Amino acid sequence: MVSISDFSAIDIRVGRILEVDDMETARKPMYKLKVDLGELGTRTIVAGIKAFYAKEQLLGRKIIVVANLEQKSIAGVISDGMLLAAGDDQLIALLQPDKDMEVGSKVG
Repeated sequence: MVSISDFSAIDIRVGRILEVDDMETARKPMYKLKVDLGELGTRTIVAGIKAFYAKEQLLGRKIIVVANLEQKSIAGVISDGMLLAAGDDQLIALLQPDKDMEVGSKVG
C-alpha cells in the first residue's frame, strides 16, 4: 500500500510532445521525445513505444508525464521524466487527458 503523502510526492503533469526522434543506439525500439510541460519547461523523455506508435501519431499529442522522476541515462541519453501508459508486450495505450487541458496542468 502507498500512503497519501507518498503518492502526493509524485508530480504528474499534462505534457505535449513537440519532437520525436529515433534512438538508433537503443537495444529495443525507442524514441527520444521532447515534451512541453508548461511552467516546468521542455523535457527529454526516452520511451520504449516505437513498436506501437508512428512518429506522426505522437507529434502534438497531449500525454501524462511523471515530471519529478529521477533522471536516468538510457542508451546515452538523459531521460528527465516518464510518460504513463497502460499495456503489455502486445499493446500499449498512452494515458492522455479526455478534455483539452493546458500543458503543465497537474494531475492528482
